[in-house]
Amino acid sequence: MPAAKSPPHFFTLIVLTAYATLSLNMFLPSLPGIAADLDADYATVSLAVSGYLGITAVIQLIAGSVSDRIGRRPVLLAATALFAAASLVCALAQDVWTFLAFRMLQGGIISGYALSLAIVRDTSSEQRAAGLIGYISLGMAVAPMLGPMLGGLLDSVFGWRASFHFYAVSGLLLFALCWADLGETRPARAGEAPLPAGGAAALLRAPLFWAYSLCGAFSTGAFYIFLTGAPLAAAAQFAMPSSALGICIGSITAGFMAGSLISAKLAPHCTPAALMLAGRLVACAGLAAGLALTLAGPASPVLFFGCTVFAGLGNGITMPACNAAAMSVEPRLAGSAAGISGALTVAAGAVLTALTGWSLPAANPAPALLLLMLLASAAGLAAVLAAVRLRRGGAGGREAGVQ
Repeated sequence: MPAAKSPPHFFTLIVLTAYATLSLNMFLPSLPGIAADLDADYATVSLAVSGYLGITAVIQLIAGSVSDRIGRRPVLLAATALFAAASLVCALAQDVWTFLAFRMLQGGIISGYALSLAIVRDTSSEQRAAGLIGYISLGMAVAPMLGPMLGGLLDSVFGWRASFHFYAVSGLLLFALCWADLGETRPARAGEAPLPAGGAAALLRAPLFWAYSLCGAFSTGAFYIFLTGAPLAAAAQFAMPSSALGICIGSITAGFMAGSLISAKLAPHCTPAALMLAGRLVACAGLAAGLALTLAGPASPVLFFGCTVFAGLGNGITMPACNAAAMSVEPRLAGSAAGISGALTVAAGAVLTALTGWSLPAANPAPALLLLMLLASAAGLAAVLAAVRLRRGGAGGREAGVQ
């Protein structure tokens, strides 16, 4: 019989998930000040963002797999403690290399995202997990909007180090919250079959897991493409001021929040596959209509940003179900599944970001940007259709010996 589970309060999971985003973007307004204070060029200091993203991909892989073997609680306690300590060293750093080294160690907090999803799957059925992850996604969407605002305020009043002092203090509070509230939820294995041979590697041999993970990676990839190309389209094609651009970029996040709420409400009544398919169709239809209208006549910012909202809406509907389904290929490897899917999403985002920057034309970039977003969304749709075929055929996980 499995040992009794002691799931944390939902608030704890929301905070852990939001912090994974907050740790990335809250200090962004301080990058020029950090470069000046530490006597470093901006390109070097920007490694605090690009290098951090690379590190978080690796950490998700490790943390997910380790948590399947020793438990969610010890991994998250170690991650939050490391984050708090590394943040304090960053705040006290007197040279750029010390700052960057401990900035990379801050990346341990990304475990909060992957393992929060695993905890939801540990304690819920696949369908209920999709609904709960939808609500968690709402908190995750708020963090990137509020984080830079808070960081900019702290920087303007106290200087760049204040953001890292904030990270250190709040990280310590987050550790205390996890210590008090986060019981172990990893399924006990007494009397159960051992983990599949090869552990996480078994997931990589499961076609169904790849279908779900690629759906998530390409869906989120459309968002990365938008973030890369929207500033160019706004400036070169629409001559928009930066203040208006900030509001318009936020529109896709608003769409994601609305989609997450829809997903949370519909999850008890729809299968995860149905939600994934609906989300991909919404995104593809909105982007295809926007592309057609843009090619047919003069492009306008209202038309451009209006249709990209559908990409955010579709992602919000798709991603909670996609995460829940990927972790359900083999529930005993939920941590590994969340980590691998998260790492794949980061890696795909990095590749698509680079391709977008390389391929967008300087003149009239809006149609090309919409086409790239549509291609990424369509690739996500193809992955969902592949998953549906695998499920109907009873293959996917079983072929790899995972289920």
